[in-house]
Amino acid sequence: MCLDVRTSWLRSAIPVRIWGMVDPLALRLANTIRATSRGLTDAFATPESTRDWLRANAAHLRVYLDLDDYLPSEADRTALVDLRQNVRSLFAEYVAPQPPSSADAAVLPPFPEALAAINNATAPSQRLLGWGRNGPRADERLLTADDLDTVMAGLADATIEFFTGPVASQIRVCPAPRCVRYFLKSHPRQEWCSVACGNRARAARHYAQHRED
Repeated sequence: MCLDVRTSWLRSAIPVRIWGMVDPLALRLANTIRATSRGLTDAFATPESTRDWLRANAAHLRVYLDLDDYLPSEADRTALVDLRQNVRSLFAEYVAPQPPSSADAAVLPPFPEALAAINNATAPSQRLLGWGRNGPRADERLLTADDLDTVMAGLADATIEFFTGPVASQIRVCPAPRCVRYFLKSHPRQEWCSVACGNRARAARHYAQHRED
């Protein structure tokens, strides 16, 4: 079962391009909970699946840390789940008064606590010039020796950058049946987070109309 969780989430952790836009890291973090035909799955269900998600998103984390050597402990995994829930609380607050994602709306931390937790997760950093396959990039070296603190701060910084950036106003909750994802409405015609969700929503609407006839 754990193998299924890891492999399915390793595929879905790769940045998704919908309507020409790649999902920002904060959005991908919020969407580490997703719905399948078997129910909800969690990218952070195990330390191994958590490691796989972090590795798949390492290029966007922008912290000075070799994630190939980092396997979260159970305590690390729990801390990352808590951070994810705080991020989802910010998403829920942002889309209000529209209903938030139904996955965990009743158990999210209160918004003031979530906001404080995100701010507390940041850390002093040094800006570095990195050089990868695609050329120069800006990296950050956090002034902490703890791997978990480094990862948490990188995710918190990405969240702050996302909500204060130009695309946050496009946040929507996918209205398709069973979907629990947030997405960016980057095109006027976009109604769902994916083509699959659009097909499922249209099929459900068609079925409902025929039942009424």
